Amino acid sequence: MALHFLIEDAGAARPGDVVRLTGAEAHHAAAVRRIRVGEGVSVGDGRGLWLTGTVASVAPKEVIVEVVERREHPAPSPRSVLVQALAKGDRDELAVQAATELGVDAILPWQAARSVSRWDGAKVAKGVARWESIVREAAKQAHRAWLPEVADPVTTRLLVSHAESARMLVLEPTASAALSAVDLDAADTRDVLLVVGPEGGISPDELDALQAAGATLVRLGDTVLRTSTAGPAALALVNRALGRW
Repeated sequence: MALHFLIEDAGAARPGDVVRLTGAEAHHAAAVRRIRVGEGVSVGDGRGLWLTGTVASVAPKEVIVEVVERREHPAPSPRSVLVQALAKGDRDELAVQAATELGVDAILPWQAARSVSRWDGAKVAKGVARWESIVREAAKQAHRAWLPEVADPVTTRLLVSHAESARMLVLEPTASAALSAVDLDAADTRDVLLVVGPEGGISPDELDALQAAGATLVRLGDTVLRTSTAGPAALALVNRALGRW
């Protein structure tokens, strides 16, 4: 499969033009993946643009690609959004990576009541930047035309306000309704929010507040999944329900 690269200034490129990979993308292409002249690649901007082309020249700091075809993919609608509670270690990062590969459209970090990890002060910008980096690399690996957006972290109070304008599904092992039984109409353009709690689960007060705002509690089978796997597993079901898979 051809390698995929992301650059920000390819918007005007048409067949017959050239685009240049520089900086980290050029280094990855030339030094890490050892790309060769004549090899086919794809290039995107993370906002729907998709270029296919052929490598014309390779240097450590610049790789030139001749554009053969240009396509533009429409923005996904409805969007699937992973609301991922902050978790200790790399468990939340594993969820972000897998969800990106599986096609999530946006990611919302959640500072849940039982989150062991806390993003305060300078950690907020650092945490968002880290997740954005994970999303970028996972989107390239998965050959995605649209790069998922990573929002600033929200508190539970702010998360509750999202339930009023979106279809919010809260993953809760004790819920009576199964996610697989929820009717998701692809014609409904409201975002589908999948809410995943931290290692200790979502607190009763948070569950009550989210339900009162219109969220639906759903379960995934009869087992309790880790916070790193629950979101991606739920996203697979949502992809099927929306006709994406």
